[in-house]
Amino acid sequence: MVPALFCPSCRTAAGAGGDPSRLVVVPDKTTEPTHPTGPGPGNLPPETHSFVGRREELRWLETELDPTVGIHRLLSVVGVGGVGKTRLALRALGRVQEAYPDGVWLVELSPLHTAGLVGLAVVEALRLTDQSTGPVTEVVAEWADGKRLLLVLDSCEHVLADCAALVETLLPALPGLRVLVTSREPLGLPGELVLPLDPLPVTDDAVTLFADRAALTGFTLDDTDRPTVEAVCRRLDGIPLALELAAARLSELSLAQLHGRLGERLPSRLDLLSAPRDGAGPPRHQTLRTAIGWSHELCAPLERLLWARLSVFAGGFCVGAAEEVCAGGPLPAGRIAALLARLVEQSIVQRHRTDPARFRLLDTVREFGADWLRALGEEHAVRLRHRDHFRRLVRQGWTEWNTGRQVAWCELTLTEHANLRAAMDCALAEPDSRFVLEMATDVGFLWRHCGYLRDAQHCLDLALAAHPGPGPDRTRALWVRGAVALLQGDLEAAANWAERCTDAADARADPATVVAAACLTGSQLALSGRLAEAIDVLSAMPRLPIREDGFGGAQLHVRVVLSFAYLLRGEYGRSRAVAEEAREASAACGESWAAAFAYVIVAQTDLARGDVHAAVGNARTALAGHGLLRNTVGAAMALDVLAAAVVAAGDGLRAARLLGIGQRVWELTGRAQMDSPDLLATRRSHELRIRAQVGSAAYEKAYEEGRGMAYEEGLDYAAAGE
Repeated sequence: MVPALFCPSCRTAAGAGGDPSRLVVVPDKTTEPTHPTGPGPGNLPPETHSFVGRREELRWLETELDPTVGIHRLLSVVGVGGVGKTRLALRALGRVQEAYPDGVWLVELSPLHTAGLVGLAVVEALRLTDQSTGPVTEVVAEWADGKRLLLVLDSCEHVLADCAALVETLLPALPGLRVLVTSREPLGLPGELVLPLDPLPVTDDAVTLFADRAALTGFTLDDTDRPTVEAVCRRLDGIPLALELAAARLSELSLAQLHGRLGERLPSRLDLLSAPRDGAGPPRHQTLRTAIGWSHELCAPLERLLWARLSVFAGGFCVGAAEEVCAGGPLPAGRIAALLARLVEQSIVQRHRTDPARFRLLDTVREFGADWLRALGEEHAVRLRHRDHFRRLVRQGWTEWNTGRQVAWCELTLTEHANLRAAMDCALAEPDSRFVLEMATDVGFLWRHCGYLRDAQHCLDLALAAHPGPGPDRTRALWVRGAVALLQGDLEAAANWAERCTDAADARADPATVVAAACLTGSQLALSGRLAEAIDVLSAMPRLPIREDGFGGAQLHVRVVLSFAYLLRGEYGRSRAVAEEAREASAACGESWAAAFAYVIVAQTDLARGDVHAAVGNARTALAGHGLLRNTVGAAMALDVLAAAVVAAGDGLRAARLLGIGQRVWELTGRAQMDSPDLLATRRSHELRIRAQVGSAAYEKAYEEGRGMAYEEGLDYAAAGE
């Protein structure tokens, strides 16, 4: 049974996404399919709404984004909130993505609430498993060197200086890079070409959009109603978001009532909230906020309260999280699902683009809700409830890590990353809180396994500095911090953290904690090439009953690293025996992380004793496990072993493609073969064997075919077999 706190609807829905056969309405009354995301590199979401108007802007943007025609490498679509900048950009990007062989990559910046995170957001959007401690711009530049790609920075206005600094650094260093920006104001960089995006023409496209959205309420536009619809559109300045909010009201108001209500003056408190905070701003921006305020006024009191409280979520949320965070006072948890459905009907809350079980607020709508929450005097209290919800969630993730729920926890960590970051920021804003070190450890542990190493490093460093006193949470934090340093390749720092963790574990005299500290020390020694010392440390650890929490993962990892050390020393019998022991213990727990690494090692021992068929099968099993966990390093290791097994089976061309796929995956980590001399030498030996079997020309061709595959495409090819 799944505990109540674990919300399955928070997970990424398998197979969720837009239907590529869905038709959309365009102004000339013709229809055409929305763009598919395609199998190649990139992360464009499917279009989920019809697209109206913007023919000239769309044509201009397509031309400028075409690298064979457009000469500007930095384009900015600029306009007031709600004018349709992102939707226009996505429409154009869907039509030009094939011109960028290394992908069109969308970086959504609206969830960021802290300065200095733009580079990290880019790394995450590119799906890079950043295993380094150097500047983020260097990580991106190194990966993108020699590639042809388009980077899309969406909603830059609140992190404008960070965006400008990033673009100013990357563009000169990467001649194959182009950047598209959407923002309420331009970056202000030399060479920037700006497309000012105006609202829709009132008598044409604005009416079409209003009628299209109003049709969802049963409304049908006719010649009699057209003048009134034009008047509504004119009053809303043709701003698409304002039109959509107004059209949604036809489910409860007649068109005449809607028109009349728009002419009424809002109460003074709403006037205050509808105005920009500095008292100035473009009139059209004031029009949008006034329209949002009018929509707010028409909501029932509990709908307004839920809207305000939902503004604390970053990125998105599910019903369960909304019930946990937003309930209280006059708003009972049992009413929230129905009230949320009402806000969706009114276009105030949007369903997530790719996961129908999740919801989100558009930036301008969330900003209005946050203003209202502040005016109600509830902001601090609701943010603490948001923090505590996710604090309990990551604590459960630590507690259940070494169980059959491991894959689900990885999925949830990826899905809720923006909320976890916001909750952790809230906790760090009150460093004296007794929860800070516990939460930093739990969320840092999950982030470490999901590739968010810099986030983990940041929160752990701050929490450890704020809480220097001894205790079980500090010992756990030292261990997680050392594990982060290991994955970052910072072996000197890892040795330091391992020593501090060992001292703290010895002082506690808790056997499981001592084993976890030894896991750090042994891993650091093995990766440093000090195999005999690593074996001494790891083999001395007692075989305790395997725990279900994060330290249980460390217990299994001790066996995996010990097996790996034996393997590198050529002691294949011992390596296999320990790997099989780890695999059996993992199966008993139901976990997948250690098991996938154990399968990689077993596959290599299969090769050593000449059982090629078994090696292929075990390498594929390892690859499937790492794929489920989205473990890039593990997948890359499994691909290298699979290539060795396939060439041993006599299929050199397929092995060359697998080696190319593996190299592309290693590039995502920033550290080929983890910078291990042993792994690099082994990989080189595989290459030489394949070249000898098929010839250098055939090898190069097949290798480049594999290296040219997108991540998912490459894994599918590797899993497909002969």
